[in-house]
Amino acid sequence: MSSLLIKNIRAVDSEQDTATDVFINSGKIAETGKNLDVTADEVIDGTGLVLMPSLFDMHVHFRDPGFTHKEDIFTGCSAALAGGVTGVLAMPNTNPPCDNPETIRYIIEKAESTGVDVYPVGCITSGMNGGELCDYDALKSAGCICISDDGRPVANAELMRQALEMTKENGLLVVSHCEDLSIINGGIMNKGEVSDKLGVKGMDRASEDYITAREMILAKSVDSRIHICHVSTEGSTEMIRFAKSCGVKVTCETAPHYFMLTDKLLEKRDADYRMNPPLRTDKDVRAIIDGIKDGTIDCIITDHAPHAPEEKADFENAPNGVVGLETSLSATLTALYHTGEVSLNRIVELMCVNPRRILGLEVPEIKAGSTADLVIADIDRKWTVKPEKLHSKSRNSVFKGMTLTGRPLATISKGIIRYNII
Repeated sequence: MSSLLIKNIRAVDSEQDTATDVFINSGKIAETGKNLDVTADEVIDGTGLVLMPSLFDMHVHFRDPGFTHKEDIFTGCSAALAGGVTGVLAMPNTNPPCDNPETIRYIIEKAESTGVDVYPVGCITSGMNGGELCDYDALKSAGCICISDDGRPVANAELMRQALEMTKENGLLVVSHCEDLSIINGGIMNKGEVSDKLGVKGMDRASEDYITAREMILAKSVDSRIHICHVSTEGSTEMIRFAKSCGVKVTCETAPHYFMLTDKLLEKRDADYRMNPPLRTDKDVRAIIDGIKDGTIDCIITDHAPHAPEEKADFENAPNGVVGLETSLSATLTALYHTGEVSLNRIVELMCVNPRRILGLEVPEIKAGSTADLVIADIDRKWTVKPEKLHSKSRNSVFKGMTLTGRPLATISKGIIRYNII
């Protein structure tokens, strides 16, 4: 394995922000300090750039197996590396679903050579049909660290309670997609002024708020952990804040589009702006930002959900979901750092540190002895998102045509440069 010296870089993790050199050897950070006198196989001049621990996205859909015309593990991992991501949680709504050890092992083995640590999420219920609970011990033995029926909630509250109770014993984390499908009832976007203007059925925010509250009540009842997916409403944010103050073992995530964009974009009648949960209002955007700032929201994820262009062509009938792996750091820097809302250290916590801590994984740091999972970024570089240049198979980016400030330039996975446009 070759060695790498990164000179004159601004190193930022959750606890430091300093100018330094970083020497990487045998997959680890061997030494840090100014003006290091070492010999390396490769040298990168980091002047004007920022070095951070690599991102971990704990909510992606790689569509493999079963829907590889949208994405597969190789293209998904390529997109991840282009976004500075070296670890992901891959959601279970594949075909077959991840409700068995064979599918879990297939995903892990296929991803081994990519440079991205792919952790398959097992199903809560067999076939994600809301009925029989899966064999959680078997899923864990195959390499699963979380369970979810993401894409749909577990409708039966008692089944969800049982799942929380069982996973408390074996250590798996329950990850909940908080939307009540009976309340959504065929809605395709946020219910409000814009849906009324367009004459399309909306999704009432109660669908998210209700299941969010239910999951936290159930978790409290059995003293178990619960992780709430893609928070998008003011109501859910407020309830999670209150639950945390009461000692509920709840963590949660949101995505850049929820603290950056609103449902006004749907006036274009473009299905690339449709996802579950949907874009909300200015008031919700502000609530999400406040939740990020005060620690209510633990992680920033993408909910990377690729769909083929022909599937997204019909505004009212298209499947929901957007790609986001290649734009997440850039969008977050644009919306939160360059606006003065949060520091770079906080962004590292949200995108690099907290996801791994929640999952019980090693957290990379910029210090001697740490695994060299790193991203080099130009936090001031402006670039325009062109979907045709993305590494994903799909092009359904909610940031298409937007100019963002900040971009990953190189991604290092276990000491190996896997992506580099410096």
